[in-house]
Amino acid sequence: MWIGTIEFDLLLGDVHSLKGKRSVVRPLVADLRRRFDVAAAEVESLDLHRRAGIGASVVAADRRHAVDVLDAVERFVAARPELDLLSARRRLLSTEDLG
Repeated sequence: MWIGTIEFDLLLGDVHSLKGKRSVVRPLVADLRRRFDVAAAEVESLDLHRRAGIGASVVAADRRHAVDVLDAVERFVAARPELDLLSARRRLLSTEDLG
């Protein structure tokens, strides 16, 4: 079994409040969950209105599938016009790595 995670550091476009941030972040997280069947959440920069840290993870039977899902998730986030992708950090673990 493989576990893949990806964390995004995002700069949000025309956002001037935490309420405005929620109107960008919530749909993004919901789209990731629905489209790619991953676990996703806002994980960093919770109190900053122009920055967001989004994390997503996938569990897969083989490494290739986990990598393919993470690639697709990254392309999807990078293509969003309302934000700028500053960085993406990935981690892949197998169950052998865990114990």
